[in-house]
Amino acid sequence: MKEFAVNIIGLSKKAHLFNYHLEKGFFEKYGTESVSDGRFDVEVVLDKKETFIEVNFKISGQAALVCDRTLEPFDFPITENRKMVFKYGEEAQEISDEIVIITRDQDSIDLGQYLYEFIALAIPMKRLHPRFANEAESDQPVVYSTSPTETEEKENDSIDPRWEKLKKLK
Repeated sequence: MKEFAVNIIGLSKKAHLFNYHLEKGFFEKYGTESVSDGRFDVEVVLDKKETFIEVNFKISGQAALVCDRTLEPFDFPITENRKMVFKYGEEAQEISDEIVIITRDQDSIDLGQYLYEFIALAIPMKRLHPRFANEAESDQPVVYSTSPTETEEKENDSIDPRWEKLKKLK
C-alpha cells in the first residue's frame, strides 16, 4: 500500500512525523490471520541519519477479537511502543527483530507490514472476553518436576523378572 510506503530518498536528515489511522481495510490488505478488524491511531517518528534510519512506532487502539471460549466478539485494547533501525548495507537482509539492513538505492520503506506485525504480536494467544479476566489471572501455571515421585521410585525398585535374569548373565 502506497499510503504506508515512506520515500526515504527524498527525506532530509532529521526527524519526520507521520500519523496514520488504521481500520478494517488495513487488515484486509496486510492479512487477517491474527487480526481482522480494529481501530488504531499510529504515530511514527522516522529519524534519518547518515548511516541509518531510526523509526519509533506508537500504536494505540482496539483490536476486534472473538472470544475463544464463547465465540463472542469483544474489543481488546492495545498500546505498543516499538523501535526499528534500518541500516544501510550492501545486501538487504533482516538481522534481528529490530534491525534491518537496506541498500542505499532502496527508495522507500513499507511501514504497513511492521504496523501489522506489531499489532499481531500484541494479541494474546488465549483470546478471552474481558468478563473472564479474573479466571485467566487465577489459572495456575503447570509445574513440571524433574525429580521422581514416590510411585515412580517404587516402580523403579521392582524390576521386571526378565531383566533380573539378564543381569545374571553379565
